Amino acid sequence: MSILTERDTSRSPLIGAADLAAHADLPAPAAHTEAELAALIGLLTLPKARIETVTVGHGRDTASRAAAEAFAEAWTARGGTVLTTVSWPETAASWLRPAHRLTAELPDAWVLAAAPLGLAQLARRLRHSTDWDPARSYAFASLQDSRVPALAGADVLHGLRGATADGAVWDVRHGWVTVRPPAEEPA
Repeated sequence: MSILTERDTSRSPLIGAADLAAHADLPAPAAHTEAELAALIGLLTLPKARIETVTVGHGRDTASRAAAEAFAEAWTARGGTVLTTVSWPETAASWLRPAHRLTAELPDAWVLAAAPLGLAQLARRLRHSTDWDPARSYAFASLQDSRVPALAGADVLHGLRGATADGAVWDVRHGWVTVRPPAEEPA
């Protein structure tokens, strides 16, 4: 390992001030919808998913907190287990504490409700300092903005999936957010 490689791995994963300023217009999370919650539960209960335990993470804004609570209630009502719920601030010195709390237990999946900037910062810390896997993570509509993976960095969110407010689903692939329409109701 070269000195430059060692230095890169020891640097803080915080987003730089220039990138923060360039993305200052990211929207605050809106209240979740029933269609969004149903689509998110649907993603977690696909036949081959085998997801029983989840860790729920959320930003400290009202909409994210309410979405996380609604998800936890719906998940436990259907027999699933919420191992822990972790919140994080929009701004912090490192996000190390919430990153470690989110990954302290090994859930089948992580469910995230947050503002884009806070999640981008946390995701960078999760990838830098833990064994978190975005491909085992599911999110609410507030995180489907294509600027989120750009802000988080190359492949930090690769594999993250979520639901839109109208019940469609989205995923992140190498920095691209792709949305698929909601499933049609059988006639």
